[in-house]
Amino acid sequence: MALHHLAPRRTPAGAALPAGPGLTRRQMLIGSLATVGGVAAASALAGCAPTASASGLHQLAYWHLLSGGDGINMAGLVDQVNALDHGYEATQTVLAWGAPYYTKLAMASVGGRSPDVAIMHASRVAGYAPGGLLDPWDLDLLAELGVQESDFLDRVWAKGGLDGQQYSIALDSHPFIMMYNLDVAEQAGVLGPDGQLAPITSPDQFLEVARAMQAVTGKHGLSYGYLGDGAQMWRLFYTFYKQHDADFDLSGLTATVDDDAAVSSLEFIQQLLDGTICTPNGDYGTAVSEFMSGESGMFFTGVWELPTAKNSGLAFDAQPIPTLFGTPAAYADSHAFTLPHQSSPDPEQRRASYRFVADLLQNSLGWAEAGHIPGFQPVVQSAEYQALVPQAHYAPAAEILNYDPEAWFTGSGSDFQNYFLETVQGVYLDGADPAEGFASFVRRVNVQLAKPNPV
Repeated sequence: MALHHLAPRRTPAGAALPAGPGLTRRQMLIGSLATVGGVAAASALAGCAPTASASGLHQLAYWHLLSGGDGINMAGLVDQVNALDHGYEATQTVLAWGAPYYTKLAMASVGGRSPDVAIMHASRVAGYAPGGLLDPWDLDLLAELGVQESDFLDRVWAKGGLDGQQYSIALDSHPFIMMYNLDVAEQAGVLGPDGQLAPITSPDQFLEVARAMQAVTGKHGLSYGYLGDGAQMWRLFYTFYKQHDADFDLSGLTATVDDDAAVSSLEFIQQLLDGTICTPNGDYGTAVSEFMSGESGMFFTGVWELPTAKNSGLAFDAQPIPTLFGTPAAYADSHAFTLPHQSSPDPEQRRASYRFVADLLQNSLGWAEAGHIPGFQPVVQSAEYQALVPQAHYAPAAEILNYDPEAWFTGSGSDFQNYFLETVQGVYLDGADPAEGFASFVRRVNVQLAKPNPV
């Protein structure tokens, strides 16, 4: 890998931009600690590409953690924008989801082998940007390429900001939603005159609808799998918790929470897991199979399950999880584009990276067809997107989304949701006291808050 000693970056208008900061002692320490942990192999990954190939195209290294159907769809999207002939050719490196990906991304940033562009969950940015592992976006250059703040929902854009800088640009939002079986709903008499599920506005009404659907299926009214899965547990809990208009603040030395809202949310989940409305001890795979085979009427899941539902041949629709506790709210995260830190980024290589991201955003209808809600609102507002069903029916969930409470140890693929699993699964599975379970979770979170951010 050639090392380039470059002058400060310049925008096309000629305004000087400061080069990225050099490697700091803190970053060196992170690299040393990660190596001790056995992840030094990250430095062997090809993250540093030449500024241009013999063909004149800028060769861009693009890392992400999207596998399965998402990975296939992303590969197609990358092929699509590469074919636009906008002066770049992006090559994907797909790494294992979760901790392995985020560790290797940090190692690449501190080891001088970072990719040009990388996907992160927006909920993880707060843990990475303060340590200098990400470079901020030049919003003027993005605007020149047709991407600006006004193109995003306020909550989605704000999640990428920190200390007046923008460190991530959302490709999408992927909220927790509710799918429902149209045939079961019709037989249960719970469809409205528009052919969609009639509005549900209270916990008791939801229980009534679920029981009516169970009477049709003969098995369950609702599919929801959580066993051994802290993410699934947290997604539903946090949706109901935020519907109480409750705060979950991790900015201090101890967590600031609403115990009453937490207990109310957990007690309602216990009501759902009664063996009739929903199985009390199912995992996620079981819930998917049950709903797709027509053995339940509703399904709490993420938008990423849309391709599975479509491939099942089921007649279904989807919507945001009903507002049962007064405040519209949904748990969500976003896949977001970041610029892993480079000490001396080549200006033209960076510009090609910006062009690549702008093209992905502006051509993200294909990503929407797979289920995710595009972050770039001109796509959501297009006639093509509005014709997508059920996507257009659950798109309002992006307007009420709630990311994980902000701390260095929270976010998708972190241990935060595992703490919830360890301390609260007994509340779900065994009917343990919700107040005691939640208090145990808060104590576990406070242990983490007492520790410094290692990044």
